[in-house]
Amino acid sequence: MKTEKDGFPVSTEITEWEQAVYERLVSIDLNQEQVERIIHPATIHEKEDAVLAIHWHPEMAPLELVRKRIRAMYPNAVHTLIIPTQHNELMIYDDYAGTEVDCRATAFNRKIQILLHFAKEKIAEAHVLKSMIAHTYKYRQTQFFEFMDTILEPAYEERLQEAARLTGTEAALVDFTRDHARKLHKLVVKNFSATPEISIKNKLLINYFHALREHYESHTVERAVIFLAGVKEIVKKCFRLDYFYEVNEIIEETRALGGGVIVPHPEQFWPVLLADYNVDGYEVWNPQSLEFTEFLIQVVVKKNKELKGSQRPFLVVMGDDTHLSEKILAPAVQQPDKMAREVGYQPAWHDLNIRKSLNMGDFEKHKIIEEYRSRLQ
Repeated sequence: MKTEKDGFPVSTEITEWEQAVYERLVSIDLNQEQVERIIHPATIHEKEDAVLAIHWHPEMAPLELVRKRIRAMYPNAVHTLIIPTQHNELMIYDDYAGTEVDCRATAFNRKIQILLHFAKEKIAEAHVLKSMIAHTYKYRQTQFFEFMDTILEPAYEERLQEAARLTGTEAALVDFTRDHARKLHKLVVKNFSATPEISIKNKLLINYFHALREHYESHTVERAVIFLAGVKEIVKKCFRLDYFYEVNEIIEETRALGGGVIVPHPEQFWPVLLADYNVDGYEVWNPQSLEFTEFLIQVVVKKNKELKGSQRPFLVVMGDDTHLSEKILAPAVQQPDKMAREVGYQPAWHDLNIRKSLNMGDFEKHKIIEEYRSRLQ
């Protein structure tokens, strides 16, 4: 095992170990151990009779295995609405299809996401929307290469040094990160034609560094990962907005097909609430956004009181934002906060303080399930 005192020598040639790690990280085939992790949830919610799951990401997990997991978690569920929202990819689950789309909100100069949901028969003729989503799907791959270039290319040195300052990363560790990122870049180029498109994303670089624990001390790798996270945030912040379709363009195409639109991620609400988009509702809670739930519910209640004529009321929903590939990873590299997320698990519905705010708007989970289901028909 190498230590920091030994330095960080990195060979220029691709080794058998590195090739094997790369193939494992990009593979979409699951071994039996990974299958077992998906179909056997750690917790069973026997008392839950309503499951509203309209913000979650299957990623590498096959839907037939996800279905087994959900049935095992909620054996007594009566009211259900379960729609996957893979990033920029329409995916069908039973009678519904969904996706989470990255969009440009020119009005307040930032990228946002919206959740789109459809009865599955309505997407057969969605040629324009599908082409828009297909273009947006490539953004994560495009951003991955910009992430790599930021580390490797002198033109982005200012970004790299900013990330080093923000994360307290010394020059030797920056060099260590650059050397191994260069090796991964070689692996990507060498294996690009055989690499599944879904695997080329920012997480590939992070997971490659986690694998280096086999050869370097854990705290060294962890510090490199923290540095990489800092670089990634700068890359995301600088990524050009004109790559994305305008949010209203996506909403218009969705509405023309009879689809539903939900705004996720409460931390984005402040400008979105003022933008007056044509949406069905707002996600007021997810595991990353806990602080303003009661306030946001009250805002939606107020907006509903101000509606005129035949305007449909805005719905309040909660999202688990589960990324099921986290369940597939080896336990040593799983992120505890992401591992805790489960499809349909939204404990805020049962929080007594939040319950008071929900009652103000007559927001009951089973009622919202039935209302949103009827809108999608």
